Amino acid sequence: MRFNIALLAGDGIGPEVVNEAVKVSDAIAKKFNHEINWTPALTGACAIDAVGVPYPDETHEICMKADAVLFGAIGHPKYDNDPSAKVRPEQGLLKLRKVLQLFANIRPVKTYETLQHLTPLKPRILENVDFIIFRELTGGIYFGDKTLSADGTVATDNCSYSVAEIERIAHLAFQYAQKRKKKLTLVDKANVLETSRLWRKVVQKIASDYKDVAVDYLFVDNAAMQIILNPAQFDVVLTENLFGDIISDEASVLAGSLGMLPSASVGNTVALFEPIHGSYPQAKGKDIANPMGSILSAAMLLDHVGMQKEASIVREAVDWCLSNKFVSKDIDALNSYSTSAIGDLICEYIEKQVTGEGHVHHERLHKSTII
Repeated sequence: MRFNIALLAGDGIGPEVVNEAVKVSDAIAKKFNHEINWTPALTGACAIDAVGVPYPDETHEICMKADAVLFGAIGHPKYDNDPSAKVRPEQGLLKLRKVLQLFANIRPVKTYETLQHLTPLKPRILENVDFIIFRELTGGIYFGDKTLSADGTVATDNCSYSVAEIERIAHLAFQYAQKRKKKLTLVDKANVLETSRLWRKVVQKIASDYKDVAVDYLFVDNAAMQIILNPAQFDVVLTENLFGDIISDEASVLAGSLGMLPSASVGNTVALFEPIHGSYPQAKGKDIANPMGSILSAAMLLDHVGMQKEASIVREAVDWCLSNKFVSKDIDALNSYSTSAIGDLICEYIEKQVTGEGHVHHERLHKSTII
């Protein structure tokens, strides 16, 4: 099989973690006789510096011609610390989502026994946690009209949703639920917000088409509490843009490291895959960033293009690394492996497992010397 993938590495640690995801994907392609053609493109702060805009037309053309997009991270302190900046890296990501019609962000949340000590939660709470958050991505308050009064003392952000916007992601979430534990939870604020009441009305209507899926409803404040108190109760969580942004980041604490979580953004055109972490500029160029979120995002990409067996091997390799404590500084500050070394280990695991040799010679791989 042959695939064309747009490569948007972005800013900060984005290029470093994406490089390892590419390395692992190429190792899989080699072992299974696939061909992956990578086409790099600018986005974020590096695009602003180069051409003045965070999502250039050339980048959009490359994405539209691709079978999928692998994304790194965007953001830079010089924009974060300047409230008056008219052009920002994050504007590129919002535009990308909008023009590619990526209306659904899918974030798997999974716990790892070997990382439970990194979370503030008790181990018993983390047992059997495995759920997916479906966040609507191109509507709501982030894309609504924004105003600021002439004297700068009153600001508004408009939140609006249409039935069509809700229906398309709701059907997708229900379909995923049918393939899993057949349970869906809608998170809203229907006791206060009119948009949430519309969400609940639409989901209640659609639920009749999926009679094998049990549906429950939680207000977002209660959902935020339940994710910490009893996360194992969830299977598929469906919610709007703002709520999804908040609770998916909250859920990242369950995994033990923000660097472990992948995501996919899908819609009417090409799909995009990215780790949920930011650009972490303090770690740029130090070879200490956790590449596993990016590598697991690449596994989601492989699933998307029909390579389920290959994707499962990548996930198996990540689990093997965690079990053997081949981890980055965010997981073990004293005995950490470098970003590139973790990528090498996963590639070697793929090589040995696919050929049946079964033993990975990790002794030659270097640990990080940055403390």
